[in-house]
Amino acid sequence: MASLTLRDRFQHAITPAAFRSYLAEFLSTFFFVFAATGSTMSSRKMIPEAPMVVDPCGLLATAIATAFALSAAVYVAVNVSGGHLNPAVTFGMAVGGHISIPLAMFYWISQMLGSVFACLLLKLMTITENVPVHGIPDEMTGFGAAILEGAMTFALVYTFYATGDPRRGAFGTIGPLMIGFIAGANVLASGPFTGGSMNPAYSFGSGMVGGSFKNQAVYWVGPLIGAAVAGVVYDNVVFPAQTPEDAIRGVTDGIGV
Repeated sequence: MASLTLRDRFQHAITPAAFRSYLAEFLSTFFFVFAATGSTMSSRKMIPEAPMVVDPCGLLATAIATAFALSAAVYVAVNVSGGHLNPAVTFGMAVGGHISIPLAMFYWISQMLGSVFACLLLKLMTITENVPVHGIPDEMTGFGAAILEGAMTFALVYTFYATGDPRRGAFGTIGPLMIGFIAGANVLASGPFTGGSMNPAYSFGSGMVGGSFKNQAVYWVGPLIGAAVAGVVYDNVVFPAQTPEDAIRGVTDGIGV
């Protein structure tokens, strides 16, 4: 009986629709990480004398690239997979019951693969350039950095919940734009401190190709906790479900949000 239950739980995660959602997550995560990481590499290329210093112009360029790329990547994937592009977003949706655990696991794999492939392509194209890795300054503790990443991810996932809630109207084009705007603003706020990741897959891909997993836990623990809190707060405190239909809002054939 236990094996039958387990099989049933994974049944919906291996359907054609599910595989399309995994591909959508892979491609959109690839698009986003390629643009966000590539913009940082371009900025450092133009300032070779100070590659390790956060340049204000470089920070602005990275924030703009993050906002634009995330908005576009979410928009092209939202009707297929929900447009998560981020293990923290997927985790926050799973906590809220809007995506099943098996689907979330495959989403994570797709997102991390997309990030790794984007960073690999950048490395292969530039050859001599190093892929930038998220890190924290010496004067900052890992705990403080995790809190900062958690707070920013809370804002990101809360925005994702609010803009994707059909009770507030159609997702349309404004939803992805708002998600991109909050991500870009957070990069401006935290660039010199943590790099403004808010995305464990983003940090994982750059760390793997860049050859450093130092402080990697900061970019997993903080965002996952922040995402979970955002899901709980939005669904149970700020905008709780009024009907059983509201409680399962956004779930279409078990795929997406």
